[in-house]
Amino acid sequence: MSKAFSFFLTLALVVILLFIIQLLASERVEVVELYTVDQKDKEVSTRLWVADDHGYQYLRVGADGSEWFDRMQLQEIVELTRNGRRYKYTWALREEKSQKINRLMYEKYGWSESFIGTLTGGRENSIPIELRLAN
Repeated sequence: MSKAFSFFLTLALVVILLFIIQLLASERVEVVELYTVDQKDKEVSTRLWVADDHGYQYLRVGADGSEWFDRMQLQEIVELTRNGRRYKYTWALREEKSQKINRLMYEKYGWSESFIGTLTGGRENSIPIELRLAN
């Protein structure tokens, strides 16, 4: 077996292992499903972590954004499934709560939060999204 082949085989195994750990880390505690609508008016489901603070639920988006957040910004009301029940929410960015929501996420998700944070470049500039039940 050549050194190049061994290197690429090792690299492939490391990537697969990281993918498996990431999957286990992201799904081992509570995950909610956020429903947004794409440009073709098709519903898109995104699995996200959630934290609770003073009666509100919080999602979090990285400072560089994401596709689900781009879709969310086009909607005043979004739907989310939690504990098997689907609800409608209004939402607002709450940048001033970033440190608190990051701490709550770490307390809830533990090593998973640290691992995923490392893979995504950290949580320092993440933006909390406060969800309020829609009337």
